[in-house]
Amino acid sequence: MNIISIMLLILKIHLKAMKSSKKLTFIDLFAGCGGLSEGFLQTGMFEGIAHVEWELPMVETLRHRLSTKWKHTSDESKKSVIHFDIQKTNELIDGNWSEESIAKFGKTNHEQITQHGIKSLTKDKEIDVIIGGPPCQAYSIAGRAQDNNSMKDDYRNYLFESFVKVVDAFLPKVFVFENVPGILSASPGDKLVTERIYEAFKVSGYNILDPKKLQTATFTATDFGVAQKRNRVIIIGVKNNSDFDLNCIYSAIKAQTLKVKKTTVKDAIGHLPSIKPLKMAKRENGKNFSHQLLDIQDKLHSPRFHNSRDISIFQNWVSKNMNSMQSAEKIKFYNDLIGKKSNHGKYRNLEWDKPSPTVVAHLHKDGLMFIHPDAEQARSITVREAALLQSFPEDYQFLGSQGTCYKMIGNAVPPKMAKGIANGIYKILTQKENK
Repeated sequence: MNIISIMLLILKIHLKAMKSSKKLTFIDLFAGCGGLSEGFLQTGMFEGIAHVEWELPMVETLRHRLSTKWKHTSDESKKSVIHFDIQKTNELIDGNWSEESIAKFGKTNHEQITQHGIKSLTKDKEIDVIIGGPPCQAYSIAGRAQDNNSMKDDYRNYLFESFVKVVDAFLPKVFVFENVPGILSASPGDKLVTERIYEAFKVSGYNILDPKKLQTATFTATDFGVAQKRNRVIIIGVKNNSDFDLNCIYSAIKAQTLKVKKTTVKDAIGHLPSIKPLKMAKRENGKNFSHQLLDIQDKLHSPRFHNSRDISIFQNWVSKNMNSMQSAEKIKFYNDLIGKKSNHGKYRNLEWDKPSPTVVAHLHKDGLMFIHPDAEQARSITVREAALLQSFPEDYQFLGSQGTCYKMIGNAVPPKMAKGIANGIYKILTQKENK
């Protein structure tokens, strides 16, 4: 082999290496506090172009994360995390915001976004993936059970239409639509929402699994190394007549679950400092405290206030291993202590050697179903503990009131789960290019 042939071979290898290390681009819709984005960014193989969210505490949390962890400048994070109502989809995509939108959202968004929409951020870049999960309350079985009309009148049933419009505008190679298993049976307007989603994407030129087969697209967070039993339906879409096969993508994602070990509550939060109840509650700076104040920098590892009755109940519940009792015994325990005649038990503790139950947004109201597994601590879990059970890194900062932080964490996609999905997608999208 002569010197020219050697140099050409070296150049070919170098170009192939550069190509294989190319970052793919994504847009995150219904971004929340950043669970999906965090997972995709953690792979080191994706670049977030735009993240859309309309609740301001979540917007501020995600902007802070992009600046402190992912080294975005303040201006970059303000531009890329768009505080906007996705239902005004045309304005979101193209800009030219109405006066009403400018008045409501313009103060926290760069003028470029107001004038030119997401398209001003993408510029000449091709969007490889669009990710997101519309609010799940309208689809959840629990939400439907508590609503007089089974959530059929809830506008959130149709937020997928905005997702479809954004996909139609940017034509990504792949999209990821995440939601609760309840979406498989939700039927607003007496038609399965999965059928509506299937038909809408078909019109836009995208193929997803047939609604009858979507049960096979249910993934469990524990399989991705998350210390939590959390089932989610992951709807993957590819362009019709695409080189990318849906079954191959799902197989690549499932392959990621073989690379991680199962984790427990103890693995996730067992290292955190213990926080025990005070002998007597106290009040400082206008706030009531029932538990010790730890001399630590992490203010998110501070429990909510519990009255003496709740503290006693928590101690008794955990020490008596009430989780293992039959439902009737649990209800009797509750009614005897509270003096009520409820048909439902109100308490549940986490267990050290098991994954946590699904971390839910209801935590912002109370933590009675998330009692700490250590009876001596006699409290519900802290914001930091909830975040770790969701697999957020310990340096992830959540901005807002304690209740707001619980809510955004409960609504988030576990980053480790998102990372597994991202790795699987990256493998399929790049393997053809690297051949």
